[in-house]
Amino acid sequence: MEALECIKGRRSIRAYTDEPVDRETINSIIEAASYAPSWKHTQTARYTVIESKELKDKIAANCTHTYPGNGEIIKNAPVLVVVSFIKNRAGFERDGSFSTSKEDRWEMFDSGVATEAFCLAAHSFGLGTVIMGLIDDSIKEAIDLPENQDTSCVICLGHAAEAPQAPRRKAVEDLVIYK
Repeated sequence: MEALECIKGRRSIRAYTDEPVDRETINSIIEAASYAPSWKHTQTARYTVIESKELKDKIAANCTHTYPGNGEIIKNAPVLVVVSFIKNRAGFERDGSFSTSKEDRWEMFDSGVATEAFCLAAHSFGLGTVIMGLIDDSIKEAIDLPENQDTSCVICLGHAAEAPQAPRRKAVEDLVIYK
């Protein structure tokens, strides 16, 4: 699959088949995502892969109060990936001070870049994904996230049971300013 075809063809998938996703494919997706750029090459993105139906159901029931619709999507997906990052590395100097006026926002920026790389890699393997940010902080305890990490989002992963059309995009003229 060509890069532009992959970028333009990826959709947010909210319905999945029961077909499992093998770990070799998941590892290949994570390996591809590891090539995403990051602040000073810190590579702080981490992935907790949840295949257990019981744990997915627990997360769906207890960690989606902000937006309960996400719980149904999570229960339907064969795999749930919690994307987290190592805290206090991206955007920080070795002495702990901030490198720029953006302070700690580089953590989420780097995590977002890695998340999109993950989703594009999954699409290239013929898999569907949806990125969800409306997840309660209680997910950290549910997955026993190490203290030095924080969550950025979750990704549902699986074989798509739907083929949504691309939403309308803004015209380039509305997105760019040349000076």
